Amino acid sequence: MINITFLGTADQMPSIKRNHTAILLSYESENILVDCGEGTQRQFRKAKINPGKVTRLLITHWHGDHVLGIPGFLQTLSLSGYNKKLYIYGPKHTKEFVRDLLKVFNFQRNFEIAVEEVSGKFFESKDFYLEAKEMQHGIPTNAYTFVKKGQIRINKIKLKKSGLPEGPLIKKLKEGKDIIYNDKKFLAKNLTYMQDSLKVSFVLDTKNNQKIIPFVKDSDLLICESSFDSELKDKAEEHLHLTSAQAAEIAKKSKSKKLILTHISQRYEQNPKKLLTQARKIFKNSYLVNDLDVVKI
Repeated sequence: MINITFLGTADQMPSIKRNHTAILLSYESENILVDCGEGTQRQFRKAKINPGKVTRLLITHWHGDHVLGIPGFLQTLSLSGYNKKLYIYGPKHTKEFVRDLLKVFNFQRNFEIAVEEVSGKFFESKDFYLEAKEMQHGIPTNAYTFVKKGQIRINKIKLKKSGLPEGPLIKKLKEGKDIIYNDKKFLAKNLTYMQDSLKVSFVLDTKNNQKIIPFVKDSDLLICESSFDSELKDKAEEHLHLTSAQAAEIAKKSKSKKLILTHISQRYEQNPKKLLTQARKIFKNSYLVNDLDVVKI
């Protein structure tokens, strides 16, 4: 199960209802924070999530509404006895900016920080991998994907009927290996099934461009900025952002299964459904999130 908590869903300026951008993806022991806008550590409190669980921070770009929460977040980790290595990933200049940030906010730090400037597949474990793709937003900017790999799973009903005991034999089945027990051969294909991979894509702050669709192709969940409505398409182009209709077109053409609209301007404070209505005309499985909403896949 992948849990995605929307800690902040605003655009450049926060509103009464929306905090600056921060999204937490939780999968087993991994807690991956995508961006860390101002006030993010307080949003952790509201969501009743321990910020000390964060294992990786993905920075899309270094505009203030996406990174001004980082100094306070790091200081909170230090004061809370954080004892893991924190991995920070971002576009070009991220190493320089993190180094300068730590100089300006000179607090006692008792944990290690590893910083990487990334493009393409930059992390892989046995269960998942992370990829980055450069976007177009006036400064170095990344979109990201999290891909949970397909895995062999045990069919518990068939296993129970087989009479096989728990233990090393089951491990072999999970590896796709046939086994022999009490002189009887058991085929892995008859007792297991392949669980499909899952892909979550994050496209935050970019103008519409040809790189997006192939990068997010076949996403189970596409999380996309929707700063403007269709009537302000020219303004979106001018400010290097997307409209909700463009986000929907991306979801449709990339054959994504579900679209989440975020990075919502305060101009839609009284009528955010305007963005959703325009998106759903193009891609029905579109949704608009609020702060602290949780999506599970």
